[in-house]
Amino acid sequence: MEGPGTMQPSMKRVQDAMNRIILGQKQVTEQTLTCFVAGGHVLLEGVPGLGKTLLAKTLARLVDAQFRRIQFTPDLLPSDIVGTHIFNAKIGQFSLHKGPIFTEILLADEINRTPPKSQAALLEAMEEKQVTIDGVRNLLPDLFFVMATQNPIEYEGTYPLPETQLDRFMMKIIIDYPSAEAELAVVRTYANGVDLHNVDSLIPAPLTGKKDILELRRDMPKVVIQDDVLGYIQRITAETRDAVYVQLGASTRAAVALLKAARALASLRGLVFVTPDEVKDMALPVLRHRVILRPEALIDGLTPDYFLDNILRRIPVPR
Repeated sequence: MEGPGTMQPSMKRVQDAMNRIILGQKQVTEQTLTCFVAGGHVLLEGVPGLGKTLLAKTLARLVDAQFRRIQFTPDLLPSDIVGTHIFNAKIGQFSLHKGPIFTEILLADEINRTPPKSQAALLEAMEEKQVTIDGVRNLLPDLFFVMATQNPIEYEGTYPLPETQLDRFMMKIIIDYPSAEAELAVVRTYANGVDLHNVDSLIPAPLTGKKDILELRRDMPKVVIQDDVLGYIQRITAETRDAVYVQLGASTRAAVALLKAARALASLRGLVFVTPDEVKDMALPVLRHRVILRPEALIDGLTPDYFLDNILRRIPVPR
């Protein structure tokens, strides 16, 4: 496995393959891959039909990871996610029937459609890579990565994620409509008889393996970050706690998440050190879901992204 600064060729093949299938969403694929390499979890927000499920299946296939999908519904129980002990009459004792959370890449589809009790079933897993069932701790795979989705338009019958749950996601990635050219490319691909959702046929073999990804995560601290860039991260985070517009600003955990994401992005770009560009590129996906604006600010049309953009324009960039 290549070290920081030289690993770009191997991971670039993965990113290029993602872009050949997820057409017109290069920023989304880069952010998703960055979050995966950084060891975080991602919340994908976008209307149906923009490739969120395809993104998860493609990533799993490319890195040779086990993939499972949970459709979150109002009647979903925590045991449907983590599993439960079932009595086995043949051996005369209870045995653990593991739920779909025991996987490497988990797609939590429409996570805001299930009640808070079931949403909370993911909390321990996302934070500690383990689940406790009937008092027994069960470890999850080292590669464990949650990709949750939610629809930004439909609110009826949904349960907004609480701040504690949102904070477990390293990034919130917005998937918008593709450009006219990219959308035409998708339509043309299907017109030519190619089904982009048939991932196994489009990707005959994985391009990297779990061992390489885990080694890359372990080597991440080798990517150098200077004190002036660390100070830049801290200032950006501190500025989100504006007393006039903000009800809840980004925490110290958010600053650490921004550091990890910037480091991972620098590594993906083949750099041996983090520049302010990586910090700026990661600021919105890492911070947008951690900044809760006051109702009067929302009424005035202020959005977290606009608020964060103003911060990035205002704070001097280290040279």
